[in-house]
Amino acid sequence: MDYILAPSILAADFKVLGREIQETEKNGARYLHYDVMDGMFVPSISFGMPVLASIHDASDQVMDVHLMVQEPIRYIEDFRKAGADLVTVHLEACADVDATLGKIRECGLKTGLSICPETPAESVEPYLKDIDMILVMSVHPGFGGQKFIPESLDKIRKIRGMMEAQGISADIEVDGGIGLSNVREVLNAGANVIVAGSAVFGDRTAENTREFMEILREYE
Repeated sequence: MDYILAPSILAADFKVLGREIQETEKNGARYLHYDVMDGMFVPSISFGMPVLASIHDASDQVMDVHLMVQEPIRYIEDFRKAGADLVTVHLEACADVDATLGKIRECGLKTGLSICPETPAESVEPYLKDIDMILVMSVHPGFGGQKFIPESLDKIRKIRGMMEAQGISADIEVDGGIGLSNVREVLNAGANVIVAGSAVFGDRTAENTREFMEILREYE
């Protein structure tokens, strides 16, 4: 199993975004996490296709697009054109989850399904064979800088257990409140893709990325 750091550009300094992205790539981060918020599914608004289109050539990282939007099926083709490699949608935001996941596959993209803290682990079981990644939100989606919800660890364990029982080796990504002090707990629970925003970007972007990568490599 690959252990991957996915820095979230939501926490980056957009005045020097290209440089910050390259710092993360140079120091080992293989994914770049791109949080799209619509002000409807979540209260906040972030950015959309034009920003992704402008940055996807800035690095060779996997563009990991997390759509926190109502009825994301409407936008999947547009994000493919903008440079997405992997698109994750929220189970709670889709009227037809199967059709939405099918649309992502149709576009030739890796397929992710996310659940909010209130949504039980068991809700993803019907979709495990159709996806490349489950994203467990360990904070309430919509804002950066929140504290990690400890109950998320049980949810990660349950989902990894369900996968193992079915012989499925999909990734488990976890997003929210993860830093150097608690990342091992998340990895020990069964996650292998770690989203970190404010714990990566800032005055020590290169150093923070390296320190995360040192921990991730302990699990390989």
